[in-house]
Amino acid sequence: MRINAIHTRVFKEREDLLAFIFSHVAGLKEKDILVISSKLLCLWKGCVVQAQTQEQKQNLIKEQSDAYLQTRWAWLTLKCGMVMTNGGVDESNADGKYLCLPPDLYACAEEIRLALCRHYGLKDVGVIITDSMILPLRSGVIGAAVAYSGFEGVRDERGQKDIFGKPLEVTFVNLADALAASAAVTMGERNEQKPLCVIAGAPVRFVAKTDPSEIKYPPEEDLYAPLFQAAGLIKRRTKE
Repeated sequence: MRINAIHTRVFKEREDLLAFIFSHVAGLKEKDILVISSKLLCLWKGCVVQAQTQEQKQNLIKEQSDAYLQTRWAWLTLKCGMVMTNGGVDESNADGKYLCLPPDLYACAEEIRLALCRHYGLKDVGVIITDSMILPLRSGVIGAAVAYSGFEGVRDERGQKDIFGKPLEVTFVNLADALAASAAVTMGERNEQKPLCVIAGAPVRFVAKTDPSEIKYPPEEDLYAPLFQAAGLIKRRTKE
C-alpha cells in the first residue's frame, strides 16, 4: 500500500472543492482512494461561524451534537454515529472561525467520488473524509473516517480461521478508520498544508454503492455502553 499526501495552497470558504482537487491531484488510477480533510468540506459547504465567545462555542457544540458531556479538556460528544470531541466543531487552522461538519457527509463523499470517476475516467475509486479523534485511555489524536464512499469500510472476518485453524466468531475489521489513520500520519495536524492524500493498493473491496450503516454500531450494544450510560451519552439530548 502506498500513501502520498499532497501539499496544496490554502483552501478558501465557499470555494469549488472539486476544482481545487483537480488542480492539485495530477491523476488517479483505478482503485485509488482519495482522502480529504473534513475542514475542506466545512469550508466548501459554508459551515462556518465567526468565532466570538466561549459561550457561543459551547452553544454551537451542543447544537451540533446528538449527545454531549463536558470533560476537563473538551466536550465529549456523539455525532454522525461516532464519538468525537466538541461535536466536530473545530477552530484550528480556521483563521478565527469555527468550522462545523456538514450534515450530509456521506452524500458529499459520494458526490466527490462520482466527480472523480468522471474527471479521471475511472470506474473504481474511493473517497474518505477524515477528521481527528481521541481513543479512550490513549494519548494523542488519530485520523478517523467521518464518511467514505466507493468501498466496503468494514470487512467481516467471522467464520475465517486463525493460524491454528480456530474459526473467528466476532471479528470485524474497520478498514475505513484504519486507512484514515494511516493517511492522517502523512497529512499532519499543524501547518503541513496537506489536506489531500492518495492511497494506492488499499486492501478493500470497491463497490458502486456504500452502506453507511455498516460501520455504525448501536450505542446500547457497544463495548463502551456501560461508560456511555454512566456518562449519560446514550440518551439522545433534549433541548434546554
